[in-house]
Amino acid sequence: MSEERILGIDFGGTKVALGLADRDGTLLATRRLDTDAQAGAEQVVVRALAAARALLADEGAVAACIGVVSPGIVLPDRILLAPNVPGWEQLHLRELVAAEFPAVPISVGTDAKAAALAEWRWGALDGADPAVFLSLGTGIAAAVLIGGRVLTGANGAAGEIGYNLLSPQDTEGFASGAAPLEEAVGGRGLGGRASELLGRPVTAGELFALAKENVEAKELVTAALDELSMHVANLAIALDPERIAVGGGLVRSADVLLPALADRLAHAVPFPPQLVAARFDQDAALLGAVALALGGGDQSGQKQAGPHNGT
Repeated sequence: MSEERILGIDFGGTKVALGLADRDGTLLATRRLDTDAQAGAEQVVVRALAAARALLADEGAVAACIGVVSPGIVLPDRILLAPNVPGWEQLHLRELVAAEFPAVPISVGTDAKAAALAEWRWGALDGADPAVFLSLGTGIAAAVLIGGRVLTGANGAAGEIGYNLLSPQDTEGFASGAAPLEEAVGGRGLGGRASELLGRPVTAGELFALAKENVEAKELVTAALDELSMHVANLAIALDPERIAVGGGLVRSADVLLPALADRLAHAVPFPPQLVAARFDQDAALLGAVALALGGGDQSGQKQAGPHNGT
């Protein structure tokens, strides 16, 4: 007899993460595949759902409920503020998943906000109030929790700091199609500038490693961290959080990233918050999807017991 499992799907700018969990939220099996963003949005979803079916079959399981997270604001007929994958903003994401898994309850949400919920319930933000989850990867976003409830904002866009302006000259920002902070310090923007600077394809992670011995790479990383740390400090000044947890792909370079952020917080913020790496590292959004599927869609802040990463 097939075991009932919670299926989590995390659609990212560069990869899709899939996971099966039990009802305590413990991840039992995971898969990853490349997003292949330039090939468009629909193929990403088709391949991810096929991989989810294969994962369930390999594990002898059926999906009891499904949580799906994505960059942007997920609405029934479109996804707002998700420009990294061509066509993503036109997706009817819930409908596509429901067509593959009819009669299975499906919850959808924003990846950074779901990750924040997972970190507060089970991870590095446990007990912190207010708390901030800072997602640093292909894109840049923050999620704020107050009393364990994720602050969504009037339009679901609270914490979309990738659109922060960098200077008084950024008079249009979003209106001109720009995401100034994300383009300056997000993984895609950093990788693009590093590739141009060094004359070969370079990822953001490789850039941080190169910065330890390459002067040009170090200057690029230093400028990016100066910019990012200023915005994180301003966020801390505005919110006065007890703790900030940093997750996303760039946290692989935590040895460079966290000291730069901590130094700016210590000198610029009247009451500096604790700064920690996210407990779940690359799995925070995936566990967030699991949390949504388990009933966290209302982000009510009700905690669930048990360990949550069995991999």
